[in-house]
Amino acid sequence: MRPLQISAETAQKLSKSLNVPIEQIMHMPQHILLAKLAELEKQENNEG
Repeated sequence: MRPLQISAETAQKLSKSLNVPIEQIMHMPQHILLAKLAELEKQENNEG
């Protein structure tokens, strides 16, 4: 499996918001990453 095609800045933002190391973000399967992003967005909408 190849690493995700995202920029370093995006990886840093994701690792900070998901509390996951950057290395883990880069090797995470895309569908899992998208699910985590959707979950994070839902949390932000509920808080705001």
